[in-house]
Amino acid sequence: MKCHNCGGEFESVTTDLPFKTGAHSIIIIKDLPVMQCGNCNEYMIEDQVMERVDKIIDMTEKNVEVEVLRFAA
Repeated sequence: MKCHNCGGEFESVTTDLPFKTGAHSIIIIKDLPVMQCGNCNEYMIEDQVMERVDKIIDMTEKNVEVEVLRFAA
């Protein structure tokens, strides 16, 4: 798949990403599988992975400032 930003090739990698879930809340999900451009580092999260991220976020405490969770495949 080609990167929409630079035209480079996407490759499967795992990374850690933050998700802002409220005015003062951030959840960091570790070992998240994403498609990342080898040229410009633009990334894309596939639909099925994002559905799991949404479920993970829904199960977390809503008033925590920072929480670090691991994405389990």
